Amino acid sequence: MYKIKPFNYYLNKSYVYFNQPLTSFAMIIKKKLSIFLVIGYALSVFSQENFELQNGKSDKIHFKFVNNLIIIPVIVNGASLSFLLDTGVSRPIIFNFFNLKDKLSIHKTELIQIQGLGNEKPIEVLQSSNNTVIIGEAINLNQDLFAIVDSSINFAPSLGIPIHGIIGYDVFKDFIVEVNYSRKFIKLYNPKTYSSKLSKKWRVSSLKFYNKKPIIEANVTVNEREVPVNLLIDTGGSDALWLFEDSSQWLPVPKQNFNDFLGKGLSGSIFGKRAVVHSFRLKDFQLHKVNVAFPDASSINKTNIYGLRNGSLLGDVLHRFNWVFDYQSQKVRFKKNKHFKAPFKYNKSGIMMQYAGVRVVKKQIKTSNGFTEDTSNLNASPNSNTINFSYHYKLEIVPELIISDLRPNSPAFNAGLQIGDVVLSINTQDLSALTLQKAIEQFYGKDGKLIRMTIERHGVVFKYEFRLRDLLQKKSTN
Repeated sequence: MYKIKPFNYYLNKSYVYFNQPLTSFAMIIKKKLSIFLVIGYALSVFSQENFELQNGKSDKIHFKFVNNLIIIPVIVNGASLSFLLDTGVSRPIIFNFFNLKDKLSIHKTELIQIQGLGNEKPIEVLQSSNNTVIIGEAINLNQDLFAIVDSSINFAPSLGIPIHGIIGYDVFKDFIVEVNYSRKFIKLYNPKTYSSKLSKKWRVSSLKFYNKKPIIEANVTVNEREVPVNLLIDTGGSDALWLFEDSSQWLPVPKQNFNDFLGKGLSGSIFGKRAVVHSFRLKDFQLHKVNVAFPDASSINKTNIYGLRNGSLLGDVLHRFNWVFDYQSQKVRFKKNKHFKAPFKYNKSGIMMQYAGVRVVKKQIKTSNGFTEDTSNLNASPNSNTINFSYHYKLEIVPELIISDLRPNSPAFNAGLQIGDVVLSINTQDLSALTLQKAIEQFYGKDGKLIRMTIERHGVVFKYEFRLRDLLQKKSTN
């Protein structure tokens, strides 16, 4: 559990914050909803539009690691929220704002449109300034952010835990940031007092920036040719590697590939081809048989990234290293960690699942010996070997998992499963007792693994089975 100091802790130390209730959308646009009273001490400590550490030196913040993504605690205008730490975004973004408005006031807003990844139209957001954002001991009293109007744009159902927003550049620009994937913490260092004591195990690379996003040089081997590439470091993506197909740069899609759903961006679904590259090299650290995706041009061409970089370096590679980002010096240091040699896997079923609310289920109550016993109705005689039990049941509210996407011609598709099916169990495991990620992990097994699923469709329970199929494994020519 996150150890977040109560908001009053920050009020007492440096400033006093008063907010007024949010009553209508019109008030957001037309009225100033919050008043800041900043005492002289705060004015001398905190600069506008920047994060500052209260203790002046460093602060360690533990994170949750879900589906190769970093989730940190963030306080926005007094509301305790969970944000993705995403080096691929230039301004903080808040999802599902209208469901949060009762506890979250944002200030000085105007309605604008922004374009994200995906092949759909731009989305409407409220651009806001003068917000107070707190991450651990770091405070920004004048933070700009975007609040998304469309409540359907929300990553929480796909991750299985509450996600209220994304933050990236504004944290990294003000600190030297250590990202320790092996011990699941980030550490914010004051650049003025930071002293590097890194061992010889660490490597250093220069960073380039485009639209406040860090780009690193690396090498990939495709079709037996090693190619230098410029990759966006994107902690907000759960895949391993994305490459943009470009035959002139020797980045063709490998012959062994398949079409797949790659995920969702702010502007809709992203589709492309999945494949494997022979190797990926960062300085002298080399990974083999690395999963790669080639997103369709229609999903990325609106973001103006062609010619500026060749792809993205994502969570499934990033988490195999520990990192120290120094944006001010345009440097990044990294070393391999305990995850470095873990094999790359992917979902072989063709199923994507997400949470879709809750459902009520009837569960049998068990005693320690595995039976359900009602001792008030226990009937037994000295001359009988028969004991009759009355079974007890209880109603529980549990998360509801549904099939949200299904790859055509996949094992699950060919078995008869459908989008919208409510998943009750996988290989006899009741999904109400599993997290979403633990449930999906069962689809990452070996080629040929048998999967048995129980689902509910329109109130009727069905059972299906299929075997996982590895579409990236080279087939024998014999």
